[in-house]
Amino acid sequence: QLQLVESGGGLVQPGGSLRLSCAASGFTLDYYAMGWFRQAPGKEREGVSCISRSGGSTNYADSVKGRFTISRDNAKNTVYLQMNSLKPEDTAVYYCAATISLSSCLRPDVWGQGTQVTVSS
Repeated sequence: QLQLVESGGGLVQPGGSLRLSCAASGFTLDYYAMGWFRQAPGKEREGVSCISRSGGSTNYADSVKGRFTISRDNAKNTVYLQMNSLKPEDTAVYYCAATISLSSCLRPDVWGQGTQVTVSS
């Protein structure tokens, strides 16, 4: 069974940091570009960041550039999202997703169940 499990979400104050992890089971991430998405209450799901299969290429939504960093450790079958300088508008459920592609995260093949991130004082 192909499965992605996110962890690391929680409640943090504005300006704080969190590191999300996404661990794969039942398949290897070596053949997948990996993305992080988020969905805030009442809003559509949006792409946050994407990392290529090799890890050599990354991209970010304008709203998180300079604050978030995506990375991957294929040996551990895990992808990470380091989130710094968090803002209340970053509050959302964060999902990781795997796409069979060199570098595109547009049409994921596997989704995680999501982890809640709440930024509030």
